[in-house]
Amino acid sequence: MPAPAPASASPAPTKPANPPDTLAPGGRVDALTGLRFLAALAVFAHHFTGLGGPQSGVARVPALFPYTTMGVHGVGFFFVLSGFLLAWGYRPGASARLFYWRRAGRIWPAHLAASLLALVLLFWWGGRATDAFSVLSSVLLVQTWFPGVTPTLPGNSVAWTLSVELFFYALFPLLVRGALALRTRTLLAVCGSSLAVMAAVNLWLLTHLSGAAAEWVMRHPLARLPEFGLGLAVALTLRRGSRPALRAWPVVVVLAAYTVAYTRRAEWAGQGTVVLEATVRPVVAVLAVGLVVACVVRATGGGARREGWLASPVMVRLGLWSYAFYLLHQTLNCAITDRWGHQPAGGVALFTMIGTAVAATALAGALYHGVEEPARRWWAARPPRWAGSAVGRTVPGA
Repeated sequence: MPAPAPASASPAPTKPANPPDTLAPGGRVDALTGLRFLAALAVFAHHFTGLGGPQSGVARVPALFPYTTMGVHGVGFFFVLSGFLLAWGYRPGASARLFYWRRAGRIWPAHLAASLLALVLLFWWGGRATDAFSVLSSVLLVQTWFPGVTPTLPGNSVAWTLSVELFFYALFPLLVRGALALRTRTLLAVCGSSLAVMAAVNLWLLTHLSGAAAEWVMRHPLARLPEFGLGLAVALTLRRGSRPALRAWPVVVVLAAYTVAYTRRAEWAGQGTVVLEATVRPVVAVLAVGLVVACVVRATGGGARREGWLASPVMVRLGLWSYAFYLLHQTLNCAITDRWGHQPAGGVALFTMIGTAVAATALAGALYHGVEEPARRWWAARPPRWAGSAVGRTVPGA
C-alpha cells in the first residue's frame, strides 16, 4: 500500500494498482501443472472406453461408459489453459520472435518422436491407409487446415490439437497486446460474445452439415480460438488484481452434473440433444476456466501457497509428463488393439485400461526425460540472431 500524502500536500493523481501496460507476470501455480495430467487422463479414458460409441468394437468399461466420453472435451481445457498460462507469464515488451523460437523447441521434438512411433506402429506395421501429403501435413502441424487428409486425423491422430495450438501461438503476441488495451469489462464481454458465436456456429453445423464436415469445421483452429481467448482474458483479469471468491469443489460438482446430462443426451428426445452438443465446448471452456481460477485464487490467497494435492510432487511430476502422455496414449491404444483385438466389455477391459495407462505413463516419462526436456533446454539456449537475445528478457508464457 502506498504511503499517504502529507496533509499539506496537494492530493496526488491516483493510478490503478495494476495499469494494463505495467502488469507484473504471475507466479507459478503448481496445481495447474497437476491439473494438466487429469485432463490428459480424461482424454485417454475417452479414447479407451468410448471412441466410436457403444455399438463399436472398442473396448470399454461399463462402470465408466458413457461418462468417459466427456473426456474428449479435455482438449478444450488444454486450449483454455494454454491461453491462461501464456498471458499469466507474459511480460510487456518481450520479444515475439524469441517467443516463437522457444515455442517451437517446446512443441516439436516430442511431437516428432511420437509421430515417428505412430507412423511405424500404425501405418507401416499396422497397414493403415494414408498418403504423403497427409503425413507431411501432420508432421508440420497444419493438418487441421485441410479437410481431405487421410485418415481424418493423419499421422499421430491426437496431434491435431497441436495444429490448433500452433495457430494460437502465432496470434498470441498480437492478441495479448490488443487485450491489454481493453478494459477488463470490455475484454470479458468480447470473450463471452465469442463463446456465444461459437455455440451458434456449432448449432448451425450440426443441423446443416454432415457429421464429417461438421467435425472438421469444429476442429478448425479458427473455431477453437474463443477457448484460447477466454483463458487469456481471465489471466489478464487476475493479473489486474481481481480475485473472485471461487472454490474448486462447486465447479467440480457442476461439471459432474453436466457430464451426466451431456453423456446421456442420446436417451432424450427432441431438440435438446442437439443444443447440448452445440453448446458443450463453450460450457466446458467456462467450467475449465473456473477450475483454473479456483486453483490460482487458492495458491495466491492469504500470502501462502496452499495449493492442495494437485500441487504435490507426484502430481506435478505427472503434469510435467502430461504432454508426452497425451502424444503417446492413443498410439499405444491402437497398437494394442491391432495386435490383440478388441477386448470384451467388462472387468477385463478395466484391468487392460489401467495397464495401458500405466504403460503410457512410463513411456511418457521416458519421452519427457529422454527427448522433450533435453531438447527444449538445448533449443532455448541457442536462439538465432533474428530471435534476439534471451539475456534480461522473459518470453511470454515462459
